[in-house]
Amino acid sequence: MVSEVRALTVRLGIEYDGTEFHGWQVQARDRTVQGEVEEAFWRVTGLRVRIAGAGRTDSGCHAAGQVASATLNTRLTPERLKAALNAHLPRDVRILEAAEAEPRFHARFKAMRRAYRYLIVSPPTALLRHRAWARPIRADLTELRRASRPLLGAHDFTSFSKRGGDDEETDCAVTAVRWSRRGSLTRFDIVADRFLYTMVRRIVSTVIHAAEDGGGARAIHAALSSRDRRSAEAPAPAHGLYLMRVRYPRLGWLPKEHLDVVG
Repeated sequence: MVSEVRALTVRLGIEYDGTEFHGWQVQARDRTVQGEVEEAFWRVTGLRVRIAGAGRTDSGCHAAGQVASATLNTRLTPERLKAALNAHLPRDVRILEAAEAEPRFHARFKAMRRAYRYLIVSPPTALLRHRAWARPIRADLTELRRASRPLLGAHDFTSFSKRGGDDEETDCAVTAVRWSRRGSLTRFDIVADRFLYTMVRRIVSTVIHAAEDGGGARAIHAALSSRDRRSAEAPAPAHGLYLMRVRYPRLGWLPKEHLDVVG
């Protein structure tokens, strides 16, 4: 029996290696993750489907748990759509899961929290050259954690944003920050309701610098209070940053089948 065509709002969990992408958001001439997924939709359905992502990652950044949504007319179930899309996607993008969502679901606007991770490795390694920032850290975890404490709570993060970004609202509520270490890898995890352009990468470089030179929490508090981009360090390299997962009302953290494979 052939299923009838119906309007389907689908929620996708996506992972990708951002090394050869010019970010998430579709662009006219450059290769992007959104562009590849939309091309796969066209090949599967014959429709030009526009998808919305929860986080617009920059060029070179990765995702272990991007969430996207789309509405289309199709006979396919979400599971069959997932399999068909993966058959047409390149090897550096994968649909982890697909589920039917309520018609009003929007991956970006319905998101409550986003979780990012940044990786630093010392000494440099050939295997992680596109996966982590190769940088020695002259501060221990205790100093890094102390320097990060002022980030918690609701603040104006103008100092940690890039001039010319498209964010008119600069207040963000950070609910968790954590530094940890596994062998030669140092990990920084941060959760907030929203993030500004280059915010995580500027936080990473500024916190490390503050912990190393003795400024610590005072330096981070001063940078936040100044609302002056000159008070923060240049952003850490994009290839160390990962969008890990996204939280939604009633759904919790997505993707549901998320595996902690980063770091």
